[in-house]
Amino acid sequence: MRADSLLADKFMKFPLFALCLALGIAAGHAAPVWQPQPGHQQIPLWPKTPPDSAKNQAPETVEGADSKVAGRPFTVIRNVSRPTMTVYSPKAGNTGVAVVVFPGGGYQVLAIDLEGTEVCDWLTSRGITCIVLKYRVPDSGPHREDSCKCQVTPNAPLALEDAERALGLVRLHAREWHIDPHKIGVLGFSAGGHLVAAMSTHFGKRAYQPVDAADKESCRPDFAVALYPGHLWMHDEKKFALNPDIHVTARTPPTFLLQAENDNVDNVNQALVYYIALKDAHVPAEMHLYAEGGHGFGLRRTRQPITEWPDLVEKWLGTIGIIPARN
Repeated sequence: MRADSLLADKFMKFPLFALCLALGIAAGHAAPVWQPQPGHQQIPLWPKTPPDSAKNQAPETVEGADSKVAGRPFTVIRNVSRPTMTVYSPKAGNTGVAVVVFPGGGYQVLAIDLEGTEVCDWLTSRGITCIVLKYRVPDSGPHREDSCKCQVTPNAPLALEDAERALGLVRLHAREWHIDPHKIGVLGFSAGGHLVAAMSTHFGKRAYQPVDAADKESCRPDFAVALYPGHLWMHDEKKFALNPDIHVTARTPPTFLLQAENDNVDNVNQALVYYIALKDAHVPAEMHLYAEGGHGFGLRRTRQPITEWPDLVEKWLGTIGIIPARN
């Protein structure tokens, strides 16, 4: 099985045991509760029980995948009920810019290193503070239900609640963390790309009842990066339609989109339909489409030109005035 399908929203089409096989999870390779590398502290998002929490959820586990991306294994987290964020400060030359990263995984699991901590290795080397969001899963956003063979939207958008809370916390602590509160963006992959679009269009009112001072801060991103996003196109053969839960307006932040035409998990129409909505609303947007590349490659370089996308993002951030423009 191709590695680029491992993070797919479509793995909800399979029963759990088949999903484990598809991910190549070996027996005995699970560990409880993900921890960042030494020197980085996880910060709980919520002072008490998170809003709309499910009862009797299975315990969190961390599982190493036998399957590889660009010749290396990756790690997934399951059953997150206590969401956290981990702050990675720049190694040198702090620009004041911060990015909150949303790993993908179909709103079922989180590809925490491939589409999380490895992003921070890149961003911090460029003087950008990186915050990895460990948001709640499973079923915390739109996802594929095997019972109806359809996309289901949960009653409570748990991932969106966690993302909004995280943005508020980052702004609340901006001075302490040496961040410019007007240069905080979001970046996400696959389902995390959908979360980027949701954050870019649902910042007017929190999805939960405010808890404390963090919820008085704006949760609007100043810029957004959506990489091979899902759940944006309605899969309607009769019309080319954006997910009606995504309401693009002129206040939607500048957005960067990237997708491969041969993405066999999230059709290239996902990026196309969102790009058109952005342009119709006169939102500055940049989109890069590639013939080859598949899905779920993260930042790992391969022979495919699409994996050079971090250079494109850096140039784009310069053109919109977030970081100094590159010559």
